[in-house]
Amino acid sequence: MAIMTSSTRRVGDHFEPSDVDPQVQRRLRGYLEQIDYTAFASNKAVLGASIPHADAERFQRLAVAAATARGRWVAEAATMTEAAASLTDAQVARLAHLRSAYEELSAVYEATRRMVERGYVAYRAPPQV
Repeated sequence: MAIMTSSTRRVGDHFEPSDVDPQVQRRLRGYLEQIDYTAFASNKAVLGASIPHADAERFQRLAVAAATARGRWVAEAATMTEAAASLTDAQVARLAHLRSAYEELSAVYEATRRMVERGYVAYRAPPQV
């Protein structure tokens, strides 16, 4: 099974026996549910303590920061290539730094969204007007 996220592809590596009797499979599923719940509870406790809530303002700030970083990266590349078709090592390093900043901010946005989606962090809805 492959899971595609915005930036990576993760391949599930869970062992799935096909020749085990149904009673053993049910018991194994029960154990795995306990394991999954333990991971959920741990994430909720740790992440909930460090990030008590997320709200629309937090997501907007993260989205603006990621969009700004992307814009800087692309604009600087365009400016660099106006003068010459090839780039210096310093220019390539600068672009790599800018791309890394964009990718990190995008990953934080997605991670925060996943934390809300999975219930690890509470989402505070904006007040109704």
